Amino acid sequence: MERKNILVVFGTRPEVIKLAPVILELRKYPERFNVIVCNTEQQKELSNQTLSYFNLKADLNLDCMKPDQSLLEVQTRILTALNRVFNAHKIDATIVQGDTMTVLCAALASFYNKIPVFHVEAGLRSYDIYEPFPEEIMRQMTSRVTALNFAPTEKNKQALLKENISEKTIFVTGNTVIDALFCLSEETLNKSAAFYKNNNIEINDRLVLITAHRRENHGERIDRIISAIEFLASKYTYHTFIIPVHPNPNVKDKIYGRLSGYVNIKLMAPLDYPNLVYLMKNAKLILTDSGGIQEEAPSFGCPTLVMRYETERQEGIDAGVSVLVGADYDKILECSEKILSNSFDSTRLKAVNPYGDGKAAERIKKFIEEYFKL
Repeated sequence: MERKNILVVFGTRPEVIKLAPVILELRKYPERFNVIVCNTEQQKELSNQTLSYFNLKADLNLDCMKPDQSLLEVQTRILTALNRVFNAHKIDATIVQGDTMTVLCAALASFYNKIPVFHVEAGLRSYDIYEPFPEEIMRQMTSRVTALNFAPTEKNKQALLKENISEKTIFVTGNTVIDALFCLSEETLNKSAAFYKNNNIEINDRLVLITAHRRENHGERIDRIISAIEFLASKYTYHTFIIPVHPNPNVKDKIYGRLSGYVNIKLMAPLDYPNLVYLMKNAKLILTDSGGIQEEAPSFGCPTLVMRYETERQEGIDAGVSVLVGADYDKILECSEKILSNSFDSTRLKAVNPYGDGKAAERIKKFIEEYFKL
């Protein structure tokens, strides 16, 4: 039986989190799979930091980023770097995850080399090409060249079928982000508790976690989000608002410029994965425009306000664990105050996470074996 060379390509922290369980699962079978881990370093520090948590390191680091690149420049640099990878290695299949520039470029480069693409987290759709931008189109374009579509949910499968993707290529697996949560040991969470104690941040039942970084929320939208946070922090002074600040200067400069003076707002550098999960586990409320947090928060029964106008993760909205509020100042305040004033019954959130059961990587491995008839 010939061992298959599987190239796993990622570049951002969420991709690492969601692909680490797949890498670890495939590496349990070295007689079948030679896993080559490739980091485009689209988010250089964040991706490498998160890899180390899973005791993984990249075999190939492409160092594709430079300051103030346009989307076209990023795409050009990643495609060029990946071309060198395919020229230097015999690859039997490429695994990508999600909807980033790295995903699109790896899919295109594989297609040009007639190498099958396996897409983890396939079929998520908002059907608004500018929400999220540019990820919605990247995800749709990737689906056109994918050999195996690993859809987290039945809704994702139906979206692919509506786009005439062959049902023979679609497999509902659950989302690997839930698998990653199961990797967290009690010891790891204890270290996270010590991390916050050392940073003089009290973790209690009055904690609000906020993340905001999406490209479509830059400009006036981030101004409205910050204004809402200012109001909430001023009114609910006995709550602690923790904001891991994204390094993008379009976000970082405004947040530090307007929020650094509030005693109950804690501005922090981007958190490593366990420390972020620890906050989700203990939060009273989450405000986010992140995709991954929308999927993880239901595991902890935490009400989540999604600061987007469209979401490709509708399952959480349908289950009532998340609410779309966009960058709407009034809506953010209205929904936040219901929760912070304790007039919201959160017991209804104690439900099964609609995004998965923690066994997605096992299913993905099985479908890859069947594809290669191993």
